[in-house]
Amino acid sequence: MTGSNGHGPLPAAGAPEPPELTETTLEALLFVAERPLTRREIGSLTGADRATVDARLGDLEVGLRDRGIRLVVSGDRIELATAPEAGALVARYVGADAVRLSPAALETLAIVAYRQPVTRAAVERIRGVDSDYTVRTLLHRRLVVELGRAETPGRPFLYGTGFDFLERFGLTSLEELPALEVDAAARLAEEGGDVLGEPIDGDGVG
Repeated sequence: MTGSNGHGPLPAAGAPEPPELTETTLEALLFVAERPLTRREIGSLTGADRATVDARLGDLEVGLRDRGIRLVVSGDRIELATAPEAGALVARYVGADAVRLSPAALETLAIVAYRQPVTRAAVERIRGVDSDYTVRTLLHRRLVVELGRAETPGRPFLYGTGFDFLERFGLTSLEELPALEVDAAARLAEEGGDVLGEPIDGDGVG
């Protein structure tokens, strides 16, 4: 049934009115969520339209700038994360040894982050060593994700970084990655160039 103003269906008789979406209610919702939420999910829970959801996200992002948590938005996935400057203390509390990465893992992760989408073969050409175990370790920790398959013989998997990578390193988008030194950037550009910008067969990570 449509309302008299033609703007949408009327709520079912006896159904409770959805809570108003404010900066406070949005923060509380994201705080208790066990996984990232989408704009559609937030709108469905609160009855707010896309413009209102975006406006409240903007308000919350500003409101959290000087606090211990941050709003992290990756594509349409939205979550709260601890502030980067609190990372050392938080890691000490939860046990940093459980998430500490080896130099090999950090090197591989950096290559994937800056060159994505990238195949394992390209990573190995850049590193000069077999990287199968390291890539599988990063996949297990969800710091690296499969983005699809390359349109090349054998259709190897293409790898990139996902939401957990941004959260782990206190980033809100890949645009916040620090600029590479000239030598490192040149090496990444020269090695494994056959996979840079290849079409992806499957769902990517925004």
